[in-house]
Amino acid sequence: MTSAASQPALAVRGVSVRLGSTLVLRDVSLSVAPGELLALAGPNGSGKTTLIRTILGLLPREAGEVWVSGSSSDGLTITERAQRVAWMPQEELPGDNVSLLDYVLYGLHPHIPPFGGEGDAERQMARAALDEVGLGDRWEDGAWEVSGGERQRLRLARVLAQSTPAILLDEPTAHLDMAHQLDVLERVRRLCHSQGRAAIAALHDLNLAARFADRIAVLQHGRLVAEGSARTVLSPALLQEVWGVVADLREDPRTGVPYLIPRLPPEAPRLPPGVPGLRVHVVAGGGSASPILRRLWERGFSVTCGIVALFDTDHTTAEEFGIPVATEVPFAPLSQESRDQERRLLAEADRIVVASFPIGPGNLANLEDLLPFAGRVPIFLMGGSNWTTRDFTGGAAAKLRDQLLAAGARPIDGPAELVRALEAADARPADESVGPALPS
Repeated sequence: MTSAASQPALAVRGVSVRLGSTLVLRDVSLSVAPGELLALAGPNGSGKTTLIRTILGLLPREAGEVWVSGSSSDGLTITERAQRVAWMPQEELPGDNVSLLDYVLYGLHPHIPPFGGEGDAERQMARAALDEVGLGDRWEDGAWEVSGGERQRLRLARVLAQSTPAILLDEPTAHLDMAHQLDVLERVRRLCHSQGRAAIAALHDLNLAARFADRIAVLQHGRLVAEGSARTVLSPALLQEVWGVVADLREDPRTGVPYLIPRLPPEAPRLPPGVPGLRVHVVAGGGSASPILRRLWERGFSVTCGIVALFDTDHTTAEEFGIPVATEVPFAPLSQESRDQERRLLAEADRIVVASFPIGPGNLANLEDLLPFAGRVPIFLMGGSNWTTRDFTGGAAAKLRDQLLAAGARPIDGPAELVRALEAADARPADESVGPALPS
């Protein structure tokens, strides 16, 4: 008989799931051992969230089995599942401005007897979880009073407080800037390795998965197409097959971890026919610009994009439409090379659009490089009302925004309003250049 110590913390065997008439998971089998972090990678629609929700029992299976700590999930009550598996969904905003401590205590409810309440022991567990994520001194603050990055760590603290042998994280880095993405995944990896917990984290970014995960499992159209260490999984061929991206394989000399750098495709598709439009550069990141890029391309504008990381949804969208894009290696500070490329695109633009991306110290230069163009090229700032929630710079980004507004930048609420504003603006004469000389 297999000992408990050698049993996987989580296992799915031959799992298939059908939603309506579509088979969204097809005969998927994988497992994660105690102390292991497994990254679940794949493009949008590949089945990552569906697999996580199936493990939790939130979606019915057409076939296959799910095992948790050596027991079939079919024989577990909802409370028993919650005592064995903690879940961090993609999106979850606190309904009330409860204290951070009370929010974390919600995660302990499966461990409290019916009609019981939290005691000193539960409060100590919650305080310890807040300490683990660096929020121990904020326990009395309201959940609405912390920043977006802190709120993500708060959600992680609630998961940690459950003290379950397994953790499921669905896009735990979504809507976070570079520094906070690295912070969250480093904490999860340390938790697995130091406390022996097992974790499955759904991630878009293969380079990020390679950096933090012990193993990577790649889904495509609901099928498991690759599984193993970063060295065995990461390859240009896989990236081309699954993501449709051409890239070169490199190795980080400090860590030996492989990573991929994109290359331009041999020939980009042409813009759609129509009235020639203005040259519009979109400052992007974090998937914030994809609807904008699509809308501008469809309207016939000549669009460029930057600076975005490989595997970012904005990068994928730009490549889909053949939009020239300034690219950076994921989770690296903006290099001089990428900034020079971005400045060239800015200098060639008739209009500049700033998408509502998360701004941290690593990509603050995206805004700094706009200042020489302010007042000379029309600049449109998307999502003006949510700057507070996406400013992870201690107010530096807000100051740059105010400088741009003072120089004439215009706040815009959405893609439809943006298109109207661009089409209503006077076009630049063909023989006139409004862009400044390239900054030195």
